Amino acid sequence: MRRPGAPARHRPRLPFVPLLALTSLAGLVFPASPLAAQSPPVPADSLGWHRQAVGQLNLTQVTLDNWSQGGESSVAWQLTGAAEFDYLQPKYAWTNSMKLGYGRTKLGDSDFRKSIDEIRLESVLTGGATRLVNPFVSLIALTQFSTGYKYRDSTRTATSAFFDPAYFTESLGLAYQPSKVFVERVGAAVKETFTNRYNIYADNPATPKIEKNNVEGGITSESDVNAKFQNNVLLTSKLELFSNLKGLRRTDVNWQSTLTVQLSKYVNFNLDVRLLYDSTVSPRRQLKQSLALGLTYAFLTDTPH
Repeated sequence: MRRPGAPARHRPRLPFVPLLALTSLAGLVFPASPLAAQSPPVPADSLGWHRQAVGQLNLTQVTLDNWSQGGESSVAWQLTGAAEFDYLQPKYAWTNSMKLGYGRTKLGDSDFRKSIDEIRLESVLTGGATRLVNPFVSLIALTQFSTGYKYRDSTRTATSAFFDPAYFTESLGLAYQPSKVFVERVGAAVKETFTNRYNIYADNPATPKIEKNNVEGGITSESDVNAKFQNNVLLTSKLELFSNLKGLRRTDVNWQSTLTVQLSKYVNFNLDVRLLYDSTVSPRRQLKQSLALGLTYAFLTDTPH
């Protein structure tokens, strides 16, 4: 029975790209950190800590004054950061990554609106039993910095906030890494969703109680590739699938790909595309694309310690 007053839930639809095709394509074009889960043996000069941290600032500004062709003035900025702290040993590898992003956009007389907002932390411990297939255990945390709004005409409605929702995924399984470019991890997983005010991300509308937290067991797959071309072009892509074993339409999809072109030491061009599908939140896939030219600075370099 549906809770009185609860909105009718549409039958969820699959993303516009079949999941099977996504999984197959992951083995060809998706992100793996060059430091991720090295297949043994690890060269002696690569043992120890590897540390990298990069920050990027993107700015866009357009001013129109008595412009007969029409249009509106605009201001946009984005600040992103990525870091890796990895520890390599002959029998295991411990990889840790952090990705942060926040940006706002102002168009005409409207207020600044959020354009990007992400906090992502990942830690993976991989054993070194064989050259290709090794056991792993991982933890992924995902949330955002500030309140998110849905805009309609002149009104706005809050839909999310810091740690509301927050997602944690713990998994245990096997990792397959035939090269430094590609790694695939498959295993059993537990996905936890925590909310406070915005319970749509965790609530089950089929029950009379409003659930603020949701814990699901299932199977996870994570495909990563990091492909570098001509020393200044980097394609990274990460495909994450989580199934609670209740049907194909209940499979969550998080697919993010980034093309980075280094134009000079401090200037990069970035194309970022992200596809999300979560039937609990929306019956349709969600898609975000951003194109940016900005300043990049490396705070740490890849040096073993």
